[in-house]
Amino acid sequence: MSSAFLTHLKRPAYLHNSTTLLLFFASWGVWWSFFQIWLTSPESGLGLNGHQVGIVYSANAAATLLIMLVYGIVQDKLQMKRHLVIFASVLMSLVAPFVIWVYQPLLMAGGSSFMLGVILGAWVLAAGFIAAAGLFEAFSERFARAHGDEYGQVRMWGSVGYAIAALLAGFLFTYDPALNFWCGSLLGVCCLVANIMWRSPVEPAGMHGTTQETPGLKDIIRGLCCRPMLTMVIFVLMSWTFYTVFDQQMFPDFYTHLFDSPARGQRMYAILNSVQVCLEAVMLGLVPLLMHRIGVKPALMLGILVMFLRIAGCAFFTDPMLISLVKLLHAPEVALCVLPIFRYFTLHFNPVLSVTLYMVGFQLSSQVGNILLSPVLGALRDDIGYQPTFYLIAGIVLLAGIYGLCFLKGDKQHLSHASDNSALSS
Repeated sequence: MSSAFLTHLKRPAYLHNSTTLLLFFASWGVWWSFFQIWLTSPESGLGLNGHQVGIVYSANAAATLLIMLVYGIVQDKLQMKRHLVIFASVLMSLVAPFVIWVYQPLLMAGGSSFMLGVILGAWVLAAGFIAAAGLFEAFSERFARAHGDEYGQVRMWGSVGYAIAALLAGFLFTYDPALNFWCGSLLGVCCLVANIMWRSPVEPAGMHGTTQETPGLKDIIRGLCCRPMLTMVIFVLMSWTFYTVFDQQMFPDFYTHLFDSPARGQRMYAILNSVQVCLEAVMLGLVPLLMHRIGVKPALMLGILVMFLRIAGCAFFTDPMLISLVKLLHAPEVALCVLPIFRYFTLHFNPVLSVTLYMVGFQLSSQVGNILLSPVLGALRDDIGYQPTFYLIAGIVLLAGIYGLCFLKGDKQHLSHASDNSALSS
């Protein structure tokens, strides 16, 4: 196994793809893992309330929705070219100057300045990171497929980068939160240099014909409006969207306040987050093997079950140790949701449209939900508290699992109904 791993590392395509994801997720994770705490903490951040945080996340989701749609359509036209990846890397390298000298002063000013900061921040953070995450993942999946690599084994390097950054982030944040953003910029510069200076491997000859099948607007619209796509959008809205609001907008502040001081809670959260992401990297390497054994849809349904248990556990338990153990369920849950959904799109839809359909069916639809849910759930949290809100979210995720079992396609349906879906899966 070690010799196979070393062989992978010697392959330029695998090394380039893995390094890009490692640097992107490290640049994002070093500040994003503490973004919600930075927004809410009176001592180390801006001291915003739940409703204000909901407005920030809702605006971020709205900007992400629009940018992600553009990213998906343009990248499907570009195929294997890195123009958008380089553009996003430029914005990554500018995150610290923007946040420290523009974003933070506007948010703290209140009134109309607060809304101006929310809007500007939404566009910059979405284009450089939140929407760019889907871009980097979809591009890397296509790049891995073209060069015969298993995407999960490439994506795990992104988790390794995020884990290292998240561990570093906790110690930087308790010293000076501005350092988190400066580290993000530094890693963004590294990602930019890697994608400009590193010569891309020659595209395999077998992919040449695929790159000529450039999708037209009619193909994209047909793919987005078909019934299987609408089914997936509803499934994502009921599951991943609610989970994202829980995990990003609520859990960090909830967890750090379980401890006797915010600083101790923030350090423990950094360590826990790093351990969790390391486990996530391992799961991203193992889940493809599980998918081959049990199938794509069963693996996805297992992911929804783990998602439900994670949220319900945080609603039920009050002990920090037990909630820390429950938090680690995020590792298998991410791998069991993201990888099967990627494979679901390539299995049931036209692979030439994979970037656009993935971004709309998974990433974009989750952002639509965030626009609607972030302020509502944030205000609900202000009114009834964290754990009652968690019970509500867990119930909705459970309904999503039942819906997915009933309406998502099985792995063999694309074969038995190939004639009905020739426009989508051929």
